[in-house]
Amino acid sequence: MRRLLLAGPAAVLVLATAACSKGVEVPLPDPVPSGAAAYTCSTLHGSLPDHVSGQGVTASTPVSAWTSAWGDPAITLRCGVAAPAALKPDSQLVVVDGVSWLPEKLSAGYRFTTVGRTVNVEVVVPEKYAPEADALADISPIVITTVAAS
Repeated sequence: MRRLLLAGPAAVLVLATAACSKGVEVPLPDPVPSGAAAYTCSTLHGSLPDHVSGQGVTASTPVSAWTSAWGDPAITLRCGVAAPAALKPDSQLVVVDGVSWLPEKLSAGYRFTTVGRTVNVEVVVPEKYAPEADALADISPIVITTVAAS
């Protein structure tokens, strides 16, 4: 992530605005990852791109090594989520850059969850970014290098 250094009155204004801005709410995974899963999610989080589907990083709350967001409306990522209940042996998967994802249609977009990884990663993409699976092209290369296949 790029960092902007400010000094003087501009810095006070930016900090005051940031303190008032809550950001996009991204719920923590349930259960919250621990042990090796927490380490994997932290590594993934530290490697995520600055842009997904052309959208820049968006502040999110709570601040966590397990969640990230880009754009408005936000594309959100949660690492360490439970396996999706919709996953069945005959589920149709989307494979992007060697990563298998389970797509689930939502009322206004799609939720994609990795399949066959030691830790599950969930990405929710609003319909504004249709075709929604295109967002996975920015995330899959990071998943392949940070989240081992199971």
